[in-house]
Order: sequence, then C-alpha cells, then structure tokens
Amino acid sequence: MKTVVNRLRRAQGQIAGVIKMIDEGRDCEDVVTQLAAASRALDKAGFAIIATGLEHCLTDPDTAASGDRDQMRTRLEKLFLSLA
Repeated sequence: MKTVVNRLRRAQGQIAGVIKMIDEGRDCEDVVTQLAAASRALDKAGFAIIATGLEHCLTDPDTAASGDRDQMRTRLEKLFLSLA
C-alpha cells in the first residue's frame, strides 16, 4: 500500500498544480495535460488497491473455505469496472 499512497500523493501534487495553473490563467492545453496526468495517477492507485484486494481474496484460506470467493470476485469486478 506504500506505493498506492505515493501515487495518491503524486496525484495530490498534480491537482494542486492544476489549481495553481488555473489561478494563474495558464494555457488550457497545459491545464488539461496536467489534469490528465493526475487522472492517470488516481486510476493507477485504484487499480493497485483492487489488485491488492484480489490477491488477498485469492490467498486468504478463510475466504476460499467459506464460499465467499464468488461474492468477493463479483465485488472486485464491480470495483474494477467502476474505474474503467
């Protein structure tokens, strides 16, 4: 999760940069480029969180034994699609 937090901090900095650029009246193309970079950083963080949950689901013996695996798969799939 340390990698995820680093990605989120990077996105936070990029969003702060976008706000500053708008306040300064910077070129629209530059603002959108920076905003797209922040969006990608957020998406990557979300996918990493989902991948961690998927890994936990597949390796946790309690989840596999309890029959919750299908339910967890459905929930993770829904989360994944919410980012797509």
